[in-house]
Amino acid sequence: MKTLLLAVALGTCSVLAYAKAPIGIVIHGGAGTISRDSMSAAQEQAYHAMLTHAVNQGYAVLERGGSSLDAVTAAVIVLEDSPLFNAGKGAVYTFDESHELDASIMDGRNRNAGAVAGVSNVKNPILLARAVMEKSVHVMLAGKGAEQFAKEQQLELVDNSYFNTEFRYDALKRAKQAIAPQPHQAAVPYDPAWKMGTVGAVAIDKKGNLAAATSTGGMTAKRYGRIGDAPVIGAGNFADNKSCAVSATGHGEFFIRYQVAADICARVKYQNKTAAVAAKEVMAELKKVGGDGGVIVVDQKGQLSWTFNTEGMYRALKAEGGEVISEIFATKP
Repeated sequence: MKTLLLAVALGTCSVLAYAKAPIGIVIHGGAGTISRDSMSAAQEQAYHAMLTHAVNQGYAVLERGGSSLDAVTAAVIVLEDSPLFNAGKGAVYTFDESHELDASIMDGRNRNAGAVAGVSNVKNPILLARAVMEKSVHVMLAGKGAEQFAKEQQLELVDNSYFNTEFRYDALKRAKQAIAPQPHQAAVPYDPAWKMGTVGAVAIDKKGNLAAATSTGGMTAKRYGRIGDAPVIGAGNFADNKSCAVSATGHGEFFIRYQVAADICARVKYQNKTAAVAAKEVMAELKKVGGDGGVIVVDQKGQLSWTFNTEGMYRALKAEGGEVISEIFATKP
């Protein structure tokens, strides 16, 4: 009888202990060859300021009891609206000197998801991806159809020139010179000046629900309607309350082929690894086959982490009871 009472008591304590989950959010603004030598003090300060602002916006949602979906949406909107990152306002140029945007979002409670690809006039693609998830029976919409759906959902539409920035246009000119002998930009080795980007966020709310969101302008000088991993569920974005939430950035073709985001969460679920360990393993394996990039992750226990196999990744996190941690360059072991 004593044993039974103890078991009941322990069970009650266990339920109470997990009734209020820790809250936290991690964001990224792209990975690549990011060196201190190529960045001025003013530029570095600007990136830190924007990363801090974005992660604080997302955390504020969690702090007042909001959902992880709302938190990642809020954080990604900030990054999309900033010209510093390859998403929304700062999106890179296609070969034809326009902008084609991709985004996705996923709800860890039920693995519901929404994604858009190749849209050109939606101010915040992450809002369209969420509308696809919540207001349609589909997971992914693309091109003109996705834009028509955005109009019907009364999302803010802009002229494609809204996404123009001088920095990205200069990068396009350099990219075209570099790829002149090649049929396609993806065949050219990474250049830090014009080949990196994507933004994303993962979060856990007070109810223990996970969510992930990813948004990008893709590769500079991309053509033929190229779509990378950002809108592909399981590749550049994934969330499941039974394992983890992941948002990725890097060379999308590799992330698609190796299903990076889903692989990390599968190792958590089926091999009982922490998300941090699983992410480190997957990114190390990806590097061996030529895939550069990074991921941010949060697991069902609220552990926040990031890992990347490049020289740097724009990133920030905020956990319950802690201050914002914002980093750009790789830290020495």
